[in-house]
Amino acid sequence: MRLLLQIITTLVIVAYPLAVYFGLQYLPPGYIALLLCVLLLTRMLVTKQQVRAMVLPLIVGIGLTGASFIAKRNDWLLYYPVVINLSLLSLFSYSLVHGPSMIERLARIKEPDLPDSAIEYLRTITKLWCGLFVVNGAIAAYTAIATTIEMWTLYNGLIAYVLIGMLLSGEWIYRKFWLKKHD
Repeated sequence: MRLLLQIITTLVIVAYPLAVYFGLQYLPPGYIALLLCVLLLTRMLVTKQQVRAMVLPLIVGIGLTGASFIAKRNDWLLYYPVVINLSLLSLFSYSLVHGPSMIERLARIKEPDLPDSAIEYLRTITKLWCGLFVVNGAIAAYTAIATTIEMWTLYNGLIAYVLIGMLLSGEWIYRKFWLKKHD
Protein backbone atom coordinates (compact mmCIF):
# COMPACT_ATOMS: atom_id res chain seq x y z
CA MET A 1 0.00 0.00 0.00
CA ARG A 2 2.84 2.36 0.89
CA LEU A 3 4.53 1.75 -2.47
CA LEU A 4 1.27 2.42 -4.32
CA LEU A 5 0.82 5.70 -2.46
CA GLN A 6 4.42 6.68 -3.23
CA ILE A 7 3.88 6.00 -6.94
CA ILE A 8 0.57 7.90 -7.07
CA THR A 9 1.87 10.90 -5.17
CA THR A 10 5.08 10.99 -7.25
CA LEU A 11 3.02 11.03 -10.45
CA VAL A 12 0.82 13.81 -9.09
CA ILE A 13 3.83 15.91 -8.07
CA VAL A 14 5.39 15.45 -11.51
CA ALA A 15 2.04 16.26 -13.14
CA TYR A 16 1.32 19.11 -10.70
CA PRO A 17 1.02 21.79 -13.44
CA LEU A 18 -1.43 19.65 -15.40
CA ALA A 19 -3.40 18.84 -12.26
CA VAL A 20 -3.67 22.55 -11.45
CA TYR A 21 -4.67 23.43 -15.01
CA PHE A 22 -7.38 20.79 -15.34
CA GLY A 23 -8.49 21.19 -11.73
CA LEU A 24 -9.05 24.91 -12.20
CA GLN A 25 -10.94 24.25 -15.44
CA TYR A 26 -13.19 21.39 -14.38
CA LEU A 27 -13.53 21.29 -10.59
CA PRO A 28 -15.51 23.61 -8.35
CA PRO A 29 -13.39 26.43 -6.84
CA GLY A 30 -11.04 25.26 -4.13
CA TYR A 31 -11.34 21.54 -4.79
CA ILE A 32 -8.05 21.22 -6.65
CA ALA A 33 -6.26 23.08 -3.85
CA LEU A 34 -7.74 20.73 -1.25
CA LEU A 35 -6.99 17.65 -3.36
CA LEU A 36 -3.38 18.71 -3.94
CA CYS A 37 -2.97 19.56 -0.27
CA VAL A 38 -4.13 16.06 0.73
CA LEU A 39 -1.85 14.45 -1.88
CA LEU A 40 1.20 16.46 -0.76
CA LEU A 41 0.45 15.62 2.87
CA THR A 42 0.16 11.95 1.91
CA ARG A 43 3.46 12.21 0.04
CA MET A 44 5.18 13.65 3.09
CA LEU A 45 3.80 10.90 5.32
CA VAL A 46 4.77 8.02 3.00
CA THR A 47 8.19 9.49 2.18
CA LYS A 48 9.38 9.68 5.81
CA GLN A 49 13.18 9.42 5.92
CA GLN A 50 13.72 8.48 2.27
CA VAL A 51 14.05 12.00 0.89
CA ARG A 52 14.55 14.25 3.90
CA ALA A 53 15.84 17.08 1.73
CA MET A 54 12.45 17.39 0.04
CA VAL A 55 10.44 17.68 3.27
CA LEU A 56 10.64 21.48 3.29
CA PRO A 57 9.21 21.88 -0.23
CA LEU A 58 6.45 19.45 0.69
CA ILE A 59 5.63 21.47 3.82
CA VAL A 60 5.61 24.70 1.80
CA GLY A 61 3.47 23.02 -0.86
CA ILE A 62 1.03 21.85 1.79
CA GLY A 63 0.98 25.40 3.15
CA LEU A 64 0.41 26.91 -0.29
CA THR A 65 -2.35 24.50 -1.26
CA GLY A 66 -4.01 24.62 2.18
CA ALA A 67 -3.87 28.43 2.30
CA SER A 68 -5.13 28.57 -1.28
CA PHE A 69 -8.14 26.47 -0.27
CA ILE A 70 -8.86 28.50 2.87
CA ALA A 71 -8.36 31.91 1.24
CA LYS A 72 -10.01 30.79 -2.00
CA ARG A 73 -6.94 32.04 -3.91
CA ASN A 74 -6.22 29.68 -6.80
CA ASP A 75 -3.28 31.83 -7.95
CA TRP A 76 -1.22 30.64 -4.97
CA LEU A 77 -1.16 27.17 -6.51
CA LEU A 78 1.02 28.55 -9.30
CA TYR A 79 4.01 29.15 -7.01
CA TYR A 80 4.82 25.52 -6.17
CA PRO A 81 7.26 25.13 -9.12
CA VAL A 82 9.10 28.20 -7.80
CA VAL A 83 9.37 26.53 -4.38
CA ILE A 84 10.72 23.33 -5.93
CA ASN A 85 13.38 25.22 -7.90
CA LEU A 86 14.42 27.25 -4.85
CA SER A 87 14.64 24.07 -2.77
CA LEU A 88 16.78 22.29 -5.35
CA LEU A 89 18.96 25.38 -5.74
CA SER A 90 19.46 25.44 -1.96
CA LEU A 91 20.25 21.73 -1.82
CA PHE A 92 22.76 21.84 -4.69
CA SER A 93 24.35 25.08 -3.44
CA TYR A 94 24.70 23.66 0.08
CA SER A 95 26.53 20.65 -1.39
CA LEU A 96 29.01 22.99 -3.10
CA VAL A 97 29.87 24.60 0.22
CA HIS A 98 29.84 21.51 2.42
CA GLY A 99 30.80 18.86 -0.17
CA PRO A 100 30.80 16.54 -1.81
CA SER A 101 28.88 18.24 -4.61
CA MET A 102 25.42 16.90 -5.37
CA ILE A 103 26.40 15.64 -8.82
CA GLU A 104 29.41 13.84 -7.33
CA ARG A 105 27.09 12.15 -4.82
CA LEU A 106 24.74 11.09 -7.60
CA ALA A 107 27.60 9.98 -9.88
CA ARG A 108 29.10 7.83 -7.11
CA ILE A 109 25.89 5.82 -6.89
CA LYS A 110 26.70 4.30 -10.29
CA GLU A 111 30.48 4.82 -10.28
CA PRO A 112 31.81 4.63 -6.71
CA ASP A 113 35.46 4.72 -7.80
CA LEU A 114 35.53 8.05 -9.59
CA PRO A 115 39.02 9.38 -10.33
CA ASP A 116 40.15 12.40 -8.32
CA SER A 117 40.26 14.41 -11.55
CA ALA A 118 36.47 14.07 -11.82
CA ILE A 119 35.76 15.95 -8.57
CA GLU A 120 36.25 19.46 -9.99
CA TYR A 121 34.36 18.55 -13.15
CA LEU A 122 31.40 17.33 -11.07
CA ARG A 123 31.52 20.53 -8.97
CA THR A 124 31.27 22.51 -12.21
CA ILE A 125 28.28 20.44 -13.33
CA THR A 126 26.64 21.05 -9.94
CA LYS A 127 27.11 24.79 -10.55
CA LEU A 128 25.52 24.35 -13.97
CA TRP A 129 22.50 22.73 -12.31
CA CYS A 130 22.33 25.64 -9.86
CA GLY A 131 22.19 27.97 -12.85
CA LEU A 132 19.35 25.95 -14.36
CA PHE A 133 17.40 26.13 -11.09
CA VAL A 134 17.86 29.92 -10.97
CA VAL A 135 16.65 30.37 -14.55
CA ASN A 136 13.88 27.80 -14.19
CA GLY A 137 12.68 29.32 -10.91
CA ALA A 138 12.72 32.83 -12.36
CA ILE A 139 10.70 31.77 -15.39
CA ALA A 140 8.31 29.78 -13.17
CA ALA A 141 7.79 32.91 -11.06
CA TYR A 142 7.28 35.03 -14.16
CA THR A 143 4.70 32.61 -15.58
CA ALA A 144 2.87 32.59 -12.23
CA ILE A 145 2.80 36.38 -12.01
CA ALA A 146 2.47 37.68 -15.55
CA THR A 147 1.15 35.05 -17.97
CA THR A 148 -1.95 32.99 -18.62
CA ILE A 149 -2.68 29.65 -16.98
CA GLU A 150 -2.06 28.03 -20.36
CA MET A 151 1.44 29.55 -20.64
CA TRP A 152 2.17 28.65 -16.99
CA THR A 153 1.10 25.05 -17.67
CA LEU A 154 3.09 24.85 -20.91
CA TYR A 155 6.30 26.07 -19.26
CA ASN A 156 6.03 24.31 -15.89
CA GLY A 157 4.38 21.14 -17.20
CA LEU A 158 6.47 20.62 -20.33
CA ILE A 159 9.27 23.05 -21.18
CA ALA A 160 10.89 22.93 -17.72
CA TYR A 161 10.93 19.12 -17.84
CA VAL A 162 12.42 19.16 -21.35
CA LEU A 163 15.20 21.51 -20.17
CA ILE A 164 15.93 19.32 -17.15
CA GLY A 165 15.91 16.21 -19.32
CA MET A 166 18.26 17.79 -21.85
CA LEU A 167 20.76 18.81 -19.17
CA LEU A 168 20.48 15.45 -17.42
CA SER A 169 20.96 13.33 -20.53
CA GLY A 170 23.49 15.64 -22.17
CA GLU A 171 25.68 15.77 -19.09
CA TRP A 172 25.42 12.01 -18.51
CA ILE A 173 26.52 11.28 -22.09
CA TYR A 174 29.32 13.84 -21.93
CA ARG A 175 30.48 12.49 -18.55
CA LYS A 176 30.91 8.99 -20.06
CA PHE A 177 33.29 10.42 -22.68
CA TRP A 178 35.00 12.69 -20.15
CA LEU A 179 35.67 9.81 -17.73
CA LYS A 180 37.13 7.64 -20.52
CA LYS A 181 39.39 10.50 -21.61
CA HIS A 182 40.57 11.21 -18.02
CA ASP A 183 40.88 7.64 -16.81
